[in-house]
Amino acid sequence: MKAIIVDDEHLAREIIKKYLANNNDIEIIAECSNGFDAVKEISEKKPDLVFLDIQMPKLNGFEMLELLDDPPAIVFTTAYDNYAIKAFEVNAVDYLLKPFSEERFNEALNKVVERIKQKNFDKSNVEKLIDDHQKEILERIVVKDGPKITIIPVDTLKWIEAQDDYVKIHSEGGRFMKKKTMKFFEDHLDPNMFIRIHRSSIININFIKQMELYEKDSYRVILKDETKLPVSKTGLQKLKGIL
Repeated sequence: MKAIIVDDEHLAREIIKKYLANNNDIEIIAECSNGFDAVKEISEKKPDLVFLDIQMPKLNGFEMLELLDDPPAIVFTTAYDNYAIKAFEVNAVDYLLKPFSEERFNEALNKVVERIKQKNFDKSNVEKLIDDHQKEILERIVVKDGPKITIIPVDTLKWIEAQDDYVKIHSEGGRFMKKKTMKFFEDHLDPNMFIRIHRSSIININFIKQMELYEKDSYRVILKDETKLPVSKTGLQKLKGIL
């Protein structure tokens, strides 16, 4: 099996390499100290397994996984135990809490080897884990366009538009496409700042210029950049409750 180690701490990477030194079944093909490099290495080298830290500068482990089209088996290695419960609830490959012993590491490794050999590793578990750990309010959105990765602070978002299986993000920094649902953003953006005014749009109330009646019983909002968006009856009630 081919493996990649992703951790911003040099010592943490060295410990994993030490634990793997006598294991002839696993070849370390790369090691990365940040999520940006990891996305590139994983996308190009297609490892079977990634040892992944969660808390890293610039791009954390979950944000990194979001940018992968076909995530491999993941063993999380982290000093934070607050992610563990959800990891096991969705039957993630394994979750190692730093500092972990060689015995505990080998236990995780055996589990991964068995799953991959039996081809019963369900990659949807990784996707569930990503979503479950983003139940907290988003402070930024990570978007990948070819080799370019953009981090968008949510307070720069003007509005989000439904685009089939994607959403189009309209921000002060430009427009970006991301493969996520409107429901995801409705659930994960600050409800005191973002309102779903229509099935096809979520707006940042800080960018509202005015709201107007434009047909009988039909309203629309006009944003500061003069964008005009229809408001559904449900959306109108939400706006009245917060404005």
